[in-house]
Formats: sequence, C-alpha cells, structure tokens
Amino acid sequence: MFLCTHLNPLFSRFLHFLLKQPDQANKPTTSNMSGLDGVEHKTLKVNGINMHVAELPGSGSGGEPIILFIHGFPELWYTWRHQMTALSSLGYRTIAPDLRGYGDTDAPEKMEDYTYFNIVGDLVALIDAVTGGDEAVFVVGHDWGAMIAWQLCMYRPEKVKALVNMSVLFSPRSPDRVPIPTLRRFFGDDYYICRFQKPGEIELEFKKLGTEKVLKEFLTYKTPGPLYLPKGKLFKSSENGGASSALPPWLTQEDLDYYVTKYDNKGFTGPINYYRNIDRNWELTAPWTGAKIRVPVKFIVGDQDLTYNSPGAKEYINGGGFKKDVPLLDETVVLKGVGHFLHEESPEEINQHIHSFFQKFL
Repeated sequence: MFLCTHLNPLFSRFLHFLLKQPDQANKPTTSNMSGLDGVEHKTLKVNGINMHVAELPGSGSGGEPIILFIHGFPELWYTWRHQMTALSSLGYRTIAPDLRGYGDTDAPEKMEDYTYFNIVGDLVALIDAVTGGDEAVFVVGHDWGAMIAWQLCMYRPEKVKALVNMSVLFSPRSPDRVPIPTLRRFFGDDYYICRFQKPGEIELEFKKLGTEKVLKEFLTYKTPGPLYLPKGKLFKSSENGGASSALPPWLTQEDLDYYVTKYDNKGFTGPINYYRNIDRNWELTAPWTGAKIRVPVKFIVGDQDLTYNSPGAKEYINGGGFKKDVPLLDETVVLKGVGHFLHEESPEEINQHIHSFFQKFL
C-alpha cells in the first residue's frame, strides 16, 4: 500500500539513465481491455521490457499537455482512475503505466532489476515514446511513485515540466546511514519494510492469507503510525472486525476485485523487490549525495498518513529543510482527516490541486 513512503528520512537519488532504445521505435500494440470508459490500453516496448500503459486522451483536438501518473504499492495504473477521468476532461492527455513488476507489465526475475535506475530508465523511455523524445511532461506521483518521481526529477529534470508529489517527502541521501540497518535499529525486525527483505518469505505468508485479504488490509490501513507485520501474526489486529474489516467509501468491491485479479496473476514478488533494493539504491546513488530537486513542485499529504507522522517528517517540512532541498517547492498541502491513499479518498480536492498547479506552466 503506501509502502515505501515511510522511510522518508533515508532515501535519495539514483542515476541518470542511458536511454537509447532501438525497441522504442516499435509501434505499440493496442488491446481492447476496458477498465474505464474511453481508456486506451497499450503495450509499449521500453527499456527492454513490455510496459502496459493506460491512456485517456484530452478533450481537445490534439497537442494536449501530457500528465504522467506514477503509482505506488500495492497499486496499479488503476489507482489514478479518478484523476485520469477528471483531468482528461480539462484538456490533458493522461497516461498511467503499470510499473515494472506490476499488473500487465513485465516482471523481470532478477531482484537486482528493480533499482531506481531500472525504474527511472523505464519512465524516461516511456516519456520519449509518448512525446517523440523532445518534450517534457507533467508528473504526478504517490508512494513509491513519489519516490521514483523525485529520482526522475533529479536525474532528468529536462523531462519534467512540473511535479505534484503525494505522501512521500524528498529524502536527501545520508552518506552515514545505510537504510535497512537503520530501520531495524529504530523500528525493529517486525517493521514491514524489514519483513520484506528476505526473498520469498513474505510472499509465502501473503499466499496463506490470500490476495484479497492482503490487499484489503493494506488499502484500508489508516493508522498514523508504523506498520508492523510480525511473522505468523500478519494483520491480527483487524481479525475481530472493526474499521479495517469493511471497505471505506472510496474503495468499492469492484475496485478491490480489479486489484486482486491482477495480483493473483502477477504475484507480489516484483513489487516487493523494490523494497529489497533499498540498500542497493543507497549504494548506487552516492554520486547524488547533496543534490537538490530543481523542478517546480507541489507536495500533498494527508494528516492521517503514516508518512506524515513518521519521525522527523513534520520538522523537515516546517523547519525549512524540505524547501532547502527542493528550492522550487511552491506549496505543501496537508489535508485534514485524510490518510495515505489521498488521491482516491479525496479525488476532487486532489484533482483541483493538480490542475491549478499545472495551469501555471501552460
């Protein structure tokens, strides 16, 4: 679900990607998978993988500004359904891929193929494919998608007109703190990110619980504190009923069924491999220690999001550190009473923030 965002204090850059893809010239194949009315589903060859991309054209006659939406965990392109519908009606061409390892996009077998470099490489190739290679796009990210968007802006700022990022703050690389050992010391071995580190282990536990149960627990988590997954006791706190036993108003059974179908088919290993590369990303991004984000940014977070309530997050925002590291930060918006999946929980408000910010650059 939100996964990844909670490490605010320990993340950063990766590398600026080499992107000469002969495959890029290949024409996309279009399928008639429906999903939402008017959404076109394509498979594009990018960065050596087949990427599923959902696209909703703008309401104009062509040449509309492009918004690239980058999802998090455990989500898919589908998490942006409300934004795509609303913003395409306002004249944007909206594009939302399933990231590497998710949904209908290829899932490479090697764990090492899920670094920042790989994911940003995919997105740079996608941007080039949809623009012809000579145009910047607007970007919206959430959760892991936000982390990846920060990296994209750091390596290839010329590809991004402006960024709306949600839930996960930019996190300057600390040269002295290796992320996973630091998290273990601070939160313990049962902290969900620590539990994700051993290949295959958490997948077996998820399989015993069932895909629907796992996704429902992640997607309905609204506790402004760390998520723990003790071995053999996953999600025990919700077993006797309570708030998390029912779907929230913003998530229908139909929505959940769509996610379940895709995760049943693809599994959790690809998405969880993002977490397994956290320390590797820290090693690879050493050249970007001290680098800043030099793209116009609006940041939005819910006050019930565990990322906003993680140690040091509010101090980083309110004490000037965030603005120092992101000099073109336009605004930080904190939504009251809203949790991690803010773009689904409060879509109209999020759509308005995205549109009003991007209008400044048209």
